[in-house]
Amino acid sequence: MKGYIYVILGAICYGLLSTFVKLAYKDGFIVNDVVGIQLFLGAILLWGGVLITKGTKSTKQKKFVTPGKREIILLVTVGSTTGLTGMFYYLSLQYISASLAIVLLFQFTWIGVLLEAIFNRRIPEKGKLLSIIPLLIGTISATNIYSTGISAVHWLGFLFGLLAALSYSIFMLVSGKVAVQANPIMKTAFMTTGGLIVCSIILPPTFLTDGKLLLQLAVQYGFVLAFVGPFLSTLLFSKGVPLVGSGIASILGAMELPTALLMSVFVLNEHIGVPQYVGIVLILIGISLPGLLKKNKKDILSV
Repeated sequence: MKGYIYVILGAICYGLLSTFVKLAYKDGFIVNDVVGIQLFLGAILLWGGVLITKGTKSTKQKKFVTPGKREIILLVTVGSTTGLTGMFYYLSLQYISASLAIVLLFQFTWIGVLLEAIFNRRIPEKGKLLSIIPLLIGTISATNIYSTGISAVHWLGFLFGLLAALSYSIFMLVSGKVAVQANPIMKTAFMTTGGLIVCSIILPPTFLTDGKLLLQLAVQYGFVLAFVGPFLSTLLFSKGVPLVGSGIASILGAMELPTALLMSVFVLNEHIGVPQYVGIVLILIGISLPGLLKKNKKDILSV
């Protein structure tokens, strides 16, 4: 049960980010600023956490294994997918509507199950397959895409949205298999550093050369984006994915969508109608379906 809670909370944290990104864009910041400050401060917070936990002597800390050179390289490589997910998603928001960007990002729900099936060379469990149906229907309904239409979709926005979904799915698939015995904070720190490196190469963090811009960006959005995103959400996924498996994690990660929609109502004052609320309900059904089917199967076997 802890694994389910960790992954759901991680997805909720990730769902909060889009609102802050929209506010940052509204205030004139660009994608380089948003992605860069989020990962830069996130890495600082995480490595600070590593130093604190190393200085804390407790029996609980002794069970963790320090990752070796090979595992560190793998963690940094896996971490690049988290940075790429944010980068691709934030780039897509510059070309297409937020509702369509979320729809494209949420293709990770079935991409993750498909990748797990290919990786494990076996057909997914019935519960995972069934959960995809309400998830996909709910996603379309929640974003009201059938009313807004896709006639004016920019091909770059479409491409970036799908790349975000793919990179997110890869992170879900691989993160639970690398350095499983490592301290989650240290593991997350290495992954966030990997994300920072790859995103800095693609989108240079020019704000680092402007002290005034750096301070303004950090105070207004940087610390919030860094704590909720790279620090808290990635840490929760690092703890939860190994416990539930990448396939279930991909499904539970759908909690991001209702979170993003509700935040848009209460913070951005956007209107959400009946189709969106119906979609949220369907997504929640899809999220809970695998767990309910597994629980019912255990109850039947125990009779």
